[in-house]
Order: sequence, then structure tokens, then C-alpha cells
Amino acid sequence: MSTAGPPQVPVPPGGSRREAPLRGGRTRVVYPALWSALLLMWLALGDTIAVADALVGALVATGAVLALSRLDAPPSGWRHPWTAVKLAATVAGDIARSNVAVATIVLRRGTRGRVAGFIDVPLDLRHTAGLAVLACIITATPGTTWAGYDARSGTLTMHILDLVDEAALVRAVKERYERPLREIFE
Repeated sequence: MSTAGPPQVPVPPGGSRREAPLRGGRTRVVYPALWSALLLMWLALGDTIAVADALVGALVATGAVLALSRLDAPPSGWRHPWTAVKLAATVAGDIARSNVAVATIVLRRGTRGRVAGFIDVPLDLRHTAGLAVLACIITATPGTTWAGYDARSGTLTMHILDLVDEAALVRAVKERYERPLREIFE
């Protein structure tokens, strides 16, 4: 009886670093840490270590890892982990403050003086992983939504629940989120 393990992916000639062939024509395991983490998370969320659940988790992890390997994403190359920790703390604080602000807006009667709207933020960030993290940050922050991104001009469109000062908000996105993300990814 064989057990499922991290997927083996055949490598075309000139494959990327993460899919380098081994001696003897074999290929190395692609994303073994991700595969293991997904399997462990599957088992933890299911609150079981039954063989059947482990096999299903292994299949799900294998499918996810194979799908990721097909995306041919550029290596993320985190260069400044301490900046990532500081960014995470900043985001957590901003989310907490925004929760209070949005709750206050929603629970108050009437919307006097409140204007919702769209703003455009010119971004210098071009790394796809950095843009994905920025999208997660903006969408996770109550009162803000990532509404669109124009890759040619590098312009992010955001919807804001309580648009008070557009210029201050553009500065905040660029200084609080974009600058650290550029330091991490570019």
C-alpha cells in the first residue's frame, strides 16, 4: 500500500529553479513545505488523524500544489522579513481601527456628512505577489475595497465607505502599505 506524498512534476527542458531535474532523469518535489502545511491544516481543521481523512487531505494538497506549479509564478524572494512583521502589525492595527470606525458609521442614525466614493491611487509596486498582498490588505480592512487595477498605468481603484480626504488616503496607502511591500518584494 503506497501513501500519497508531495507531487512529482516532470520538468520541461529549461525549467525554472523550483522545478530543477535531479540526476537520473527524476524530478524533485515541488513545494514540499506547502504540501505538508496544507495536509496538516486539513487534518487540524477536521480535528482528526484518521487514515481516510489523511488521504483526502493529501489529495487536496496535491491538487493545490500542482495547480500552483502550473501558474508559473515568479519566486517571491522575501528580502526583509522584519519589514513584513512591521507591516503585519500596521495592518492589524489599521483593521482594528477601521472596525471601530465602520461600526460607528453603521450604528449611527443617518449618514450626514458621510460620502462614499472611489479614488485612484497611482502605484509604483509591480510585483504580482506584492500586488496580491496589497489587495488582501485593502479588502480585509473594513470600509475599503479593491475595486480595480490598471496594470498599464499602475493605477489602483479603491472604494471608500467614508471618503474624507482623498489626498491623505492616497498618501496613507503609499506610505503604510506600498512602501513596505516594495521593500519586501522588489
